[in-house]
Amino acid sequence: MQFSPKRLFNRVTGIVFGLMLLFLTIGIILGTGHLFMQVFEMARSDEITRGYLDIISEVLSLFVLIELSRSLAEYFRVNRLRLTFIVDAAIVFVLREIMIELFEGKLIVDRTYALSALLFVLGALRIGSVLVYQRGEALGLNNDDN
Repeated sequence: MQFSPKRLFNRVTGIVFGLMLLFLTIGIILGTGHLFMQVFEMARSDEITRGYLDIISEVLSLFVLIELSRSLAEYFRVNRLRLTFIVDAAIVFVLREIMIELFEGKLIVDRTYALSALLFVLGALRIGSVLVYQRGEALGLNNDDN
């Protein structure tokens, strides 16, 4: 058997991404358990509003973890990271920040403009990556066997 740097790289990358996916999955499971515990604590507490804000923050954080895990799971299917899943995770993260600030009443105009511009760029990048991928599909350039 001959030494191949590319094969070694692919194997190490697969192991690293596998470990990352494992830790993200554990994080999602623990986050979901923590979310249920927060709901029970909120039911016993007098401060419903504060507990509600914490639950919203937890749910949105779980969405980010789920998008990242989807990206890594897709890597194992096609042996490459798809930009659309990574951009989706970034969009969910920015929306999470906006929604948390909105629910807490701490929305600052300048920050809102900056996050809106970032969302616009991420949305354009998402649309562009889908169009490029679809064009590659139409031309037969996207090969999932590589």
